[in-house]
Amino acid sequence: MSELSAAMMPSPTGDRFFDEMPPGIAGLRNGELIGAPRDITATSAALVGAPSRVFQFKFRSEDSSGAPTFGTASLVVPTRRWVGPRPVVVNNLPIDSLGTKCTPGYTMSHGVGLETGVTDYIPPMTALAAARGYAVLIPDHEGPRMAYAEPTLAGHIVLDAIRAVRALYPADFGRSRYAMTGYSGGAIATNGAAKLLDSYAPELKLSVVGAAIGGTPIDQRVLSGSMTGPLNWAKGVFIGAGYGIAREQPEILTKLNNVSRQVAPQLRDLCIIPVALLGQLPFPIDVLSTMRDPLNSSFARAVYERNSLKDRRYGTPLYVYNGAQEFWIPSQMATALFREQCRLGVPSVLRLVPGEHVIAALVGLPDAFTWLDQRLRGRSAPDDC
Repeated sequence: MSELSAAMMPSPTGDRFFDEMPPGIAGLRNGELIGAPRDITATSAALVGAPSRVFQFKFRSEDSSGAPTFGTASLVVPTRRWVGPRPVVVNNLPIDSLGTKCTPGYTMSHGVGLETGVTDYIPPMTALAAARGYAVLIPDHEGPRMAYAEPTLAGHIVLDAIRAVRALYPADFGRSRYAMTGYSGGAIATNGAAKLLDSYAPELKLSVVGAAIGGTPIDQRVLSGSMTGPLNWAKGVFIGAGYGIAREQPEILTKLNNVSRQVAPQLRDLCIIPVALLGQLPFPIDVLSTMRDPLNSSFARAVYERNSLKDRRYGTPLYVYNGAQEFWIPSQMATALFREQCRLGVPSVLRLVPGEHVIAALVGLPDAFTWLDQRLRGRSAPDDC
């Protein structure tokens, strides 16, 4: 099985910054910087939407099993003058991809290409925040193995990216407020970071002032019903998520049949568009597994439970929104998260906005940004519980 797992890992980018696991990484602290930051303003300035300098850095983190790994992130610093500690929006983008060239970090350092995801820049959260004068931290939260949809690894990388910024620029960002946000695939990372904040990075608790998430695909049990089926176009995204999770949880590979084992390595570098196009293939997901009814098996239920991070308390206030007319990512997950965090004593707000996934991303953005803006300006979080 280790041979299949290795064959499913993404290909190198050709850029040592993204490709190389540093020697001696086990001896570093989580969030500790690896090498010097690099200035990528020349290739990324046009993507930001406001006059800024952009820096990229690499740091130590942990994978979902606690083993050492590394993360990369990009920091947008507006040239607009700011008095006092500059607030930071941690923008966890919906990478939703399997290839290492599909990350926002690679695009920002190498320029727009065929691998660039349009959802990295539409809706324009980075531009809105930078125009307000806020710094924007953009983690490549799938990690070097591109473990799409795995929430624990993503949460670790997001939190360690914050640690790294504070260590890299202590005078500018050591006392800053940080607010996290993410939509769709980015919501998986933001949810993971918020639920792991107290246990994984408790020293950040006073600095991270809120988490706003939307289009919330955070319960794989629900998604196994809403995103699958022979003629469901979302099936490709669900398959891609399963592929990404298997990179962190290789026991999943033991349930693939011979056909899947032959085909899987051919998918290892797909970005979001070809991943989504897999949904047009007219077959049920059941044909990929050795199990009967695999999505409803006890094995699958255990995977869903582990990845739900169920009953973990947010270490920061919550704002959650979802399309009321969603059919692929039903609003019941947003509602369940709101109720869970209310029960656990977290100040929380739920907004069900008009539209399905794409429309809701646009309709829900203004109020989500206003909520983030208020947290970064020091106002107490509202509580609709």
